[in-house]
Amino acid sequence: KQWYQRRVAITAGICWNTKTGLKKPNYFGSITQAGTVQLGLDANGREVYVPFNELVPMVNPNDIEIDGWDISSMNLADAMERACVLDYSLQKQLRGYMEKMVPRPSIYCPDFIAANQGERADNVLSGTKQNMMEQIRNDIRDFKEKKNLDKVIVLWTANTERFCDVKEGLNMSAEELLNSIQNNEEEVSPSTIFAVASILEGCTYINGSPQNTFVPGVVQLAEMEGVYIAGDDFKSGQTKYKSVLVDFLVGAGIKPTSIVSYNHLGNNDGKNLSAPKQFRSKEISKSNVVDDMVESNKILYSDGKKPDHCVVIKYVPYVQDSKRAMDEYISEIFMHGTNTIVCHNTCEDSLLASPLIIDLVILAELCERITVKLDGEPEGRRFTSILSLLSYLLKAPLVPEGSPVVNALFRQRACIENMLRACIGLPPVNHMLLEHKIGAPVQQGLSMTTQPQLLKKSNPVSSAHRTHAKSPSQ
Repeated sequence: KQWYQRRVAITAGICWNTKTGLKKPNYFGSITQAGTVQLGLDANGREVYVPFNELVPMVNPNDIEIDGWDISSMNLADAMERACVLDYSLQKQLRGYMEKMVPRPSIYCPDFIAANQGERADNVLSGTKQNMMEQIRNDIRDFKEKKNLDKVIVLWTANTERFCDVKEGLNMSAEELLNSIQNNEEEVSPSTIFAVASILEGCTYINGSPQNTFVPGVVQLAEMEGVYIAGDDFKSGQTKYKSVLVDFLVGAGIKPTSIVSYNHLGNNDGKNLSAPKQFRSKEISKSNVVDDMVESNKILYSDGKKPDHCVVIKYVPYVQDSKRAMDEYISEIFMHGTNTIVCHNTCEDSLLASPLIIDLVILAELCERITVKLDGEPEGRRFTSILSLLSYLLKAPLVPEGSPVVNALFRQRACIENMLRACIGLPPVNHMLLEHKIGAPVQQGLSMTTQPQLLKKSNPVSSAHRTHAKSPSQ
């Protein structure tokens, strides 16, 4: 809802006053709309940066049509007022655009979300799970037809669900999962039904919450249908900061031994997470974010023991959407000394998450247009069904089987940046700047040879020996 509000404000040219002056709408927080990419060096050796969305053709967020489902029938204008996110003077100007937008009825299975959500559930689908899945498919087709759209991308931005069972006969294969939906099995979650409906309609599906939507049957179905999926759980505030700080500590040879993360928030997300089963889903996605960074350093963690990691989330209605996140990082340093870092982060939850939704949609759509052609192969390859390229925007990245999970934030961003550079025939970003370090002319090519006496092997290594890959085509 917040995304649509910003889009309306931008396209309608709406400005508003606050106590600090006149404000204009922007897309701050979006890497595609407010981020830049290093293009290379100019004639004087200075780095040249260009806007992210100018490197390759991308969808303009102002051209995206928006529709959706909700278990609450409240129109978007009233929902905007209830959420208390935007300045009141902006809300007044947006109301005329928003009040006619009413969500489509959604799937409500009370066992999967907190009991306290029942009071909102006045806009729900009836019938079996097969009936509900078919209705979601009809809604997608109706939206696409009425708006004359080229393609549809579906995101789960709804409540965190509890984890569902994963077992033989239920959801271990696409066939089992489709049969389970047909048989109205209780352990098929609403988010999984949405995923199946989207895949069968050929629509990329992105899971913005932490539950295990992508059971093995969903992944197999996506692969069979050649449809993209991505997840899990939007990465906007505390977890994004954590992935940066732990990467810094481990990279500096400092050993984090204890990480304690406390949150309290007052929006409906916090209300739903006050239930133990839903909190457990969130706890898992928040806790796994440091694993790959810890595993990268066997010097610090020679015994294989991970840091103690505790996550606490409390519901405090008064703070509304302004989430408080407090973290304590205790690390072991030189000669077994101790270093403690304590930080406080006030996150405007929806204002941080909305730009992520924009980026996920735009980058997912871009991925649908990229192919990679390898030498000797007549046709270009598409990405595998699991879009791990989007990991930068997600807490618990879903990756193809056998692929390493990367949580380090700058490595995740570099992956996106280098993929876009490859699309226009540029090599990956290199921060070595060797020409400056050896005093060589900027435009002069470099050939780097390692001295034989510094190596165990006697043969010098030359940069002339390198692998070659063709640039992806769009």
